[in-house]
Amino acid sequence: MAATTSSSLCAKHSSLSISTSRNINNSFVKPTPRSFLVPSRKFGSGSSCCRLELNAARLKVSASSAAPVMDQTPSKTSSGTPTIVEVDLGNRSYPIYIGSGLLDQPDLLQRHIHGKKVLVVTNTTVAPLYLDKTISALTDGNPNITVETVILPDGEKFKDMDTLMKIFDKAIEYRLDRRCTFVALGGGVIGDMCGYAAASYLRGVNFIQIPTTVMAQVDSSVGGKTGINHRLGKNLIGAFYQPQCVLIDNDTLNTLPDRELASGLAEVIKYGLIRDAEFFEWQEKNMPALLARDPAAFTYAIKRSCENKAEVVSLDEKESGVRATLNLGHTFGHAIETGFGYGQWLHGEAVAAGMVMAVDMSYRLGWIDDSLVKRVDKILKQAKLPTTPPETMTVEMFKSIMAVDKKVADGLLRLILLKGPLGNCVFTSDYDGKALDETLRAFCKS
Repeated sequence: MAATTSSSLCAKHSSLSISTSRNINNSFVKPTPRSFLVPSRKFGSGSSCCRLELNAARLKVSASSAAPVMDQTPSKTSSGTPTIVEVDLGNRSYPIYIGSGLLDQPDLLQRHIHGKKVLVVTNTTVAPLYLDKTISALTDGNPNITVETVILPDGEKFKDMDTLMKIFDKAIEYRLDRRCTFVALGGGVIGDMCGYAAASYLRGVNFIQIPTTVMAQVDSSVGGKTGINHRLGKNLIGAFYQPQCVLIDNDTLNTLPDRELASGLAEVIKYGLIRDAEFFEWQEKNMPALLARDPAAFTYAIKRSCENKAEVVSLDEKESGVRATLNLGHTFGHAIETGFGYGQWLHGEAVAAGMVMAVDMSYRLGWIDDSLVKRVDKILKQAKLPTTPPETMTVEMFKSIMAVDKKVADGLLRLILLKGPLGNCVFTSDYDGKALDETLRAFCKS
């Protein structure tokens, strides 16, 4: 059959602040200078894939110097001066601010507040760390702004309708009007729930994303996907709803535990696999620097990831084609999260194992060579991420959960698989089902 073309983490921050150096770590390898935008980038070839022709005008990137972002050595970015990546969606376009100390610059947030009332949505772990700083950034020099807060329990298992109602309860209690702004302060769970609440409250109010985890900074805060989980499947209830801006203060990563940091790296690795071979090669050289929390390396990785996602979202906002390719490994990964229990594995951990399974299936189909299989396994292990699903996951569990995946169309499961050289992928239902069965049997004991 012809192919049809066309994610969330809860932050569990530690109260221990990990100091970072402003000097480039010796293990950090500078990127090869080149312009990020290219005339054409392919997503595979043939009828079973979508081919993306890029227009440099579609992605607007401004940095602290006149040089293109990709030609700029990370160490040259001035502290406190944000790099700006714009998500180009016409009258719904918005900036992504990236840099250190951005919560200490009130103007960045206040320029995106339209009314006089703000509701900050955060959780019990992030609130003691960054809530006061965020309130100060929203109100400093602006006495007309009133800030209310709702502090939710921390964990993927709370990304549900009952917890969502707590946001609505507070908004109604505080008599917030249509000019109010919701602010999501936390990881992917908070961003997804706050965004969905903003999309639904009074049929839509402004909202701002302040992601505090690697996962949220490189993926879930960008692109307008919002929602909650259902007991039968992850993110099945939600809406596409864009924020007014995304403010990424890299300093919030100082309190992120190692496990959550590694989880976010799964999404960084994904971008290289599906569409950015040079970025993947850079990661292979710089993974030790990322794990060591080198500030220059992380600024570069976050920026490059946001550029990739902004480029795709600007072309396919509501995932009718190209945007679906951003979900490499997610169909398998979401099945792991649902089957194993929400919160048992972090989202990035499940996606990492899911990517290995997708790569394995791609190889069984003859679409990639074994050298790429080995490189994927190596970099994920280097990032301290799992490369196999939990032992309790069975073939039937995978199949039953994947059957209700959002990418199922007309009863056919569409998958994102690698095809061709590094940096190419397809979103397709045109594959031999035997390969899927073989992959599931290879990774499941029963």
